Amino acid sequence: MKKNTYFSPKGGLPPQSKLLSDRAVFNSTYAVIPRGCFADIVTSLLPFWEHMRMWVVARPMTGFAETFSQYVVQLQPEGGSDNPESNAGVQSVLFLTSGAVKLTIDNKSHIVESGGYAYIPAGSEWSIWSNSNEVTNFHWIRKLYKGVKGIKYPVAFVKNENECEDIEMPNSNGTWFTKRFVEPDDLRHDMHVNIVTFQPGGVIPFAETHVMEHGIFILEGKAVYHLNQDWVEVEAGDFLWLRAFCPQACYAGGPGPFRYLLYKDVNRHMSFF
Repeated sequence: MKKNTYFSPKGGLPPQSKLLSDRAVFNSTYAVIPRGCFADIVTSLLPFWEHMRMWVVARPMTGFAETFSQYVVQLQPEGGSDNPESNAGVQSVLFLTSGAVKLTIDNKSHIVESGGYAYIPAGSEWSIWSNSNEVTNFHWIRKLYKGVKGIKYPVAFVKNENECEDIEMPNSNGTWFTKRFVEPDDLRHDMHVNIVTFQPGGVIPFAETHVMEHGIFILEGKAVYHLNQDWVEVEAGDFLWLRAFCPQACYAGGPGPFRYLLYKDVNRHMSFF
């Protein structure tokens, strides 16, 4: 089985000698949270969790991205929760970048290791506990589920990304791939969380401008991202948060693969407020 490399933040605090300038951006159409922002003093805690801390990198905000929240979570050995989610209407995706956990969903238990992906439907009873002697890191993406009359609810599943095929994007000459954990035409799901890979020299060859919101965590490598007419250098450990219709493209300059975890909302009518 292929051994993948994923960036996980270490925390800590920069020295007093460090310059204050950085690549952090927050404007009306996108945000960039560089890896250097994952410091101890900006972590959050949650009720009913033990030996856990997290960085909140996305949350619903009126006038910006509104469909999801995303956490980067660290569990110490013996850390976890028997009551992780307080909102019964919320579905979750977990993606592990290091360590291992015992994840129980509706009385069915799974050992999930680095590269593991779990979909947890809204209304599930679930728990999660460290299954490692080392620190475990994972992404936790949450979204209110939008049910549709006549369409069944999605079911829980757990798999490792190495079990999934890299699907080459059309006309990309072997440089741009998407790894899908849910089929695009499965209308039970109202969000997708995929892994996108670019080989050196690969590009998104036009400025994508679409209704989906995005959360993008760079798992590996570096690239230059085009965001609403700005060119921004990004690297493993950075997080990008894109509002609907923000023009976007990227160029992967190498020397190795550029890979990221991608959230987007899909398959539902637009809401009226």
